[in-house]
Parts: sequence; C-alpha cells; structure tokens
Amino acid sequence: MNHPVAPALRASFNPLIRPYLVVTIGFTIAITIIGLPLAVIWFCGVGQWWARHYFAKLECELSDRTLRFRKGILFTIEKTIPLENIQDVTFIEGPVLRYFHLSILKFETAGHTEGQANNMQLTGIIDAHEYRNQILAARERLKSPAQSNLPATAMADVQLANLSGIERRLDEIIALLKQRQ
Repeated sequence: MNHPVAPALRASFNPLIRPYLVVTIGFTIAITIIGLPLAVIWFCGVGQWWARHYFAKLECELSDRTLRFRKGILFTIEKTIPLENIQDVTFIEGPVLRYFHLSILKFETAGHTEGQANNMQLTGIIDAHEYRNQILAARERLKSPAQSNLPATAMADVQLANLSGIERRLDEIIALLKQRQ
C-alpha cells in the first residue's frame, strides 16, 4: 500500500538576518579592546560581505520524515533530524531579535547521547510560528498509527475484537488453573 509522498516544505529566511548578524557579531568583536580595530573592519565591509554570503547559503527543508538544515561559507554544515526524534520546538524572541523582526526556532531531540545530539537552531525563518506548527503536525502524522485512517466505528470494532480475544485467552488460563488444583 503506497502512500503519495508530500512535496518538501522549504522555509524562507528573513533578509533582516544579515544586518542582525553584522550587528551582533560586530558588537561582540568590539567588546574586547584588541577586537576594536577588527570591529571597525567588520562594520566597514567585511561583515556585510560575510552576512550576504552566509544568507545565500541558508537552506531549510521539511520533508515527510526529516528536517534538513544547511549553512556555511567556508565550512558547510548540514544537519538532518528525523521528525520522530524531535521532542520540542522552542520559539525564541529577544529584544534585539524583535528589533530586526526575527526569531529563533530551537529543536531538541531524543535518542542520542550528549555528544551526538542533533539539536539545532534556525534563526530568521519567515513565519516561524507557522513553520513550527507545520513541523509539529508532520511529526504527529508520522507518529500516528496506520489505523488512524479508519473511521471511528471501525476502530471501535477492532478494539472490541482485540478485547474479546483477550477475554477468551483469560478464560482458557482460568480453566487450566482450575484443572491443576
């Protein structure tokens, strides 16, 4: 029984992630005395170049079984998380993120040791609340049993048949126990 495969849902990233990255990294550099000259270089052009190229390489795709995220300029990082392993999707907005109309989706997974966890964060997804809901809905579809497509009466009939079978087996066990006494 083949089910049609739904097309992958691609996330769009907010272009305001570029100035957000320039500002947050630039201020981090500027905090240190040694980093002050580097901060000037960063704000005068290197930061804009880096943020533009970083933004161009961002990809996030939700398929019927996995969530795939790819980023990086010099070093490319690609993470794929099976939907059944996603335990929580946290929505984060701070004052700086709100200023740039951005948010962070943070994914927590199960089934891995601390060093191998597939936890990841996505910053700047457009309509992050809706994308989060799509991810959670896809996870629930994947976790629901195949019988959930049956009508409620058919489900009740299946459960009744299972209970009747259990009752028969219990009666057989009781009869065997009475014979031993």
